[in-house]
Amino acid sequence: MLTESVFVALGSNVGDREYYVSKAIELLGGEAEISIIKQSTMLETEPVGPINQGMFLNAVIEITTALSPKALLHVCLKIEEKLGRVRTKRWGPRTIDLDIVLFGNKIVHMPNLTIPHPELMNRSFVLVPLVEIAPDAVHPVTSCTAVEMLDLM
Repeated sequence: MLTESVFVALGSNVGDREYYVSKAIELLGGEAEISIIKQSTMLETEPVGPINQGMFLNAVIEITTALSPKALLHVCLKIEEKLGRVRTKRWGPRTIDLDIVLFGNKIVHMPNLTIPHPELMNRSFVLVPLVEIAPDAVHPVTSCTAVEMLDLM
């Protein structure tokens, strides 16, 4: 069974942020087809977007999985729902946000899923923890490493 190295960004800015990020990682790791390989430290960051809201706690994990990108998205959405995520406003406050940012060298364009994440190169709150755990992770479109992407910001 072929497994892919995948990077998932996590963020929370509602309630016990550390609990939500840690619990999401635990739930991902509890899935039969997912193994947690590395986890960044948690980083407190300013919110992005037009809505006034609290500070985020962000992290990135590396996993391996035999799941397809669509199946992994389904798992992530199920975990978000289990942890109380309610989607009311784009870029609004959230208990937990799970974003698949890189999925091996795959390029995916589907409804509700674009990989690599379209904002990856613009988000230091993803790039800083990504560089911490995988400085040589490569963006399959630009061929830039995580370090190079962060340097370009």
